[in-house]
Order: sequence, then C-alpha cells, then structure tokens
Amino acid sequence: MTESEIYEQIKNALADAPRNQYTVEMHLQMIKYADQLKSVTAKEFCEGVGLKPSFGAEFSKMRNLTQRLKAAGLNTDLL
Repeated sequence: MTESEIYEQIKNALADAPRNQYTVEMHLQMIKYADQLKSVTAKEFCEGVGLKPSFGAEFSKMRNLTQRLKAAGLNTDLL
C-alpha cells in the first residue's frame, strides 16, 4: 500500500468514526500504520491526513508506543 493510499484509509476511518470516538480512532490508525510510515515525519503525516500540525506530537507518541505494544505481542495487522 502506498503512502497516499494509507492516508486515504486513515481519512476514511476518521470520517466514519463517531464524534465521541474520533481521537480514539485517530490513535488506532496511527498505531495500525506506524510500521509503514516509519520514514514519514510528523509534519508530513499531518499534511497527508489533513490534520492540524499540533497532532504531530500524537503521531510521534503512537509510533513510539507501537514498538512497545508489538514487543508485548500486538499484531497490528489485526487492527
């Protein structure tokens, strides 16, 4: 899957998320695609998905958290 396809998948997931679950869905999508977006900067991610630049810190946190979750057994392919 290309970077632009990943961004489209994330945009669609966020658009379909219930209003009170938007942030949860955003974090889940960041974790789901963390490995494919390893070389993407937080700024590039926000621009690609159409998020405010302030969400860049969340992207960095979720990418770091993904390493720990995978070490504990999380299979991101199942998300």
